[in-house]
Amino acid sequence: MRLKNKVILVTGSCTGIGQAIAVQCVKEGARVVIHGLERDLGEAVVAELGAENAVLHIEDLISEGCPERLVALAVATFGGLDAVVNNAAVVASGNLHTTDAAFFRKMLEVNTIAPFLLIKAALPHLGTARGSVLNIGSVNAWSGEPNLMPYSVSKGALMTLTRNLGDTLMRENGVRVNQINPGWVLTENEARRKREQGLSEDWPSHLPKVYAPAGRILKPEEIAMAAIYWLAEESGPISGQVVDLEQHPFIGRNPPKDATTIQTGARS
Repeated sequence: MRLKNKVILVTGSCTGIGQAIAVQCVKEGARVVIHGLERDLGEAVVAELGAENAVLHIEDLISEGCPERLVALAVATFGGLDAVVNNAAVVASGNLHTTDAAFFRKMLEVNTIAPFLLIKAALPHLGTARGSVLNIGSVNAWSGEPNLMPYSVSKGALMTLTRNLGDTLMRENGVRVNQINPGWVLTENEARRKREQGLSEDWPSHLPKVYAPAGRILKPEEIAMAAIYWLAEESGPISGQVVDLEQHPFIGRNPPKDATTIQTGARS
């Protein structure tokens, strides 16, 4: 087991990519803190994993003191903390014309500042364990689509935070900080968003090849398998790295006009 006896906190793990990462962590021998906003879904994840392997915390990450409470729960329940996976995120459409200051600030609060505060709260324990942080970003961090402007900026800021702390914390505390940038992933929330945007129920089965050369988009479990490498000892001293996980080179691609009706947004 690649994560035997490790304690890992995964934010936004009641659904989607976060849930898949938490499930795979337990399969690899870890114990996990499940976090999110949906109590019923979180309780179902804990029931699946077993109370001996998982504990649940329901709270908005930007609530005052939430990062400290999450860390305290991990330590009180499992005796320590080896890794943090910053997966929770707000994914919402917005461009220059539709984004106001309040919405932009909320996006940055959840997607960038909350991960920073959680790393800060967890650092004493991560340093003791010589542990790691894995930030879950998005390929949109590189520039993003027109209608994902604030989301893309928040993930770009997270990417810079990863590179900055990946150097600083490795030198000061022996803590590794890395990031995965998933491409288009078929999560429950992404399926819901596409239905809300007017796509048919079977939209994943007839995607333009420009978006899905393989004939499908990524699965949360595929992102989870990649996450294990960065949380396990086999990634050694590697820190400050950002890895894109997509089935095509995202940067520099110019989709034809008839393919731009599908917005490839959801990640976390």
